[in-house]
Amino acid sequence: MPVRPASASRVWLNRRRIRALAALLLAVDLLGFALLIAGTHGWIVRLPRPTTTDFVSFYAAGSLADGGAPALAYNRGAHLAAEERATAPGIRYQFFNYPPVYLLLCAPLAGLPYLLAFVLFESIGLVLFVAVACRILGERSPEALCALLALPIVWWNFGLGQNAFLTAALFGAATLFVDRRPLIAGLLFGALCYKPQLAILVPVALVCAGAWRVVAGAALSAAALVLLSLYAFGSDTWLAFLRTVIAAPAMYQSGRIVFGGMTTPFGAMRLIGAAPSVAYAVQAAAILAAAAIVGWVWRRRLSLSSRAAVLAAAAPVAAPLALLYDLMLGAIAASWLVADRRSPAAAGYEPAVLAALYPVLLDGRGLAKAFHVPAFPLAAAAVFALAAARAWREARLRQ
Repeated sequence: MPVRPASASRVWLNRRRIRALAALLLAVDLLGFALLIAGTHGWIVRLPRPTTTDFVSFYAAGSLADGGAPALAYNRGAHLAAEERATAPGIRYQFFNYPPVYLLLCAPLAGLPYLLAFVLFESIGLVLFVAVACRILGERSPEALCALLALPIVWWNFGLGQNAFLTAALFGAATLFVDRRPLIAGLLFGALCYKPQLAILVPVALVCAGAWRVVAGAALSAAALVLLSLYAFGSDTWLAFLRTVIAAPAMYQSGRIVFGGMTTPFGAMRLIGAAPSVAYAVQAAAILAAAAIVGWVWRRRLSLSSRAAVLAAAAPVAAPLALLYDLMLGAIAASWLVADRRSPAAAGYEPAVLAALYPVLLDGRGLAKAFHVPAFPLAAAAVFALAAARAWREARLRQ
């Protein structure tokens, strides 16, 4: 096979320039993060009401569980009161729609002072994500660390107080082990049952690949966590959660959770004004298409980098609900693509596309609000398209 000449993007994006650009973007991220914190606390302009982050939802749910009333985490009045006790009266309500297995993590956190719990939760999650991403990349160079920390989604997740660091670390570690340590990979995949919508394509991939030991590990892990939560919190808590799940679609399609912050085709369609029925139809088509691509890639037993990138990139596209911080899974997918950048199936334009996503993600909500541009769904679709195209080229090279 003839050696392909290096593309212009590969020549231009050398290590020195990557380090410089990543450092510049990291500085911009930190400035934006500082402004976000200052704005949240009313240090820039006086706010009409106190504000907080999504983490207060986790902390309040944990405090209710610690107080012997875990089912009240799904009672809006009781949960809001717990949020206000943790922060300040008059904050905007932050929903808690997670299954009771997540209370197993929230309850210990609520035993700490609120600010300490927040910082520990986010910092430990970030360390886990960076460790897993560096393991995928196969390096811990300054360029790699800078590029990972400069991801705007990292600071969106930190600023919003969300759990996407943990989700990405579990997902990424599972893909690392799927071939070499299938049982461990399954246990890690099963632990994602606290956010099951992001793992709906995992069974498709594993069944199509015939990875039955991974399936067994995932089933064991998820079942153990569900049973533990039943033992710890009781069946009433699960019934309360199920009632919340039934009522959730009406809330999400209403716009209470801003459409500009979603990564899914559903969110994109609602943002541009499509009716809920149309948005649901487009989302259903996206789920079927993503499932077909994931199943095909895993059935063909392509390289681990292609399989893992496609699966991780498909998650925020195919999930019934995924928000901007869930694009941390896109970072896992991109890490797999970069790790195998010397593959004959790699395209020269991939680094340029990935680099272009940084500024898009930096102010995706601004683009959505000002111009109705679904920046986050487009970014999610772009990473998925890169991964799927890489897998397609690899499959053709194997013929």
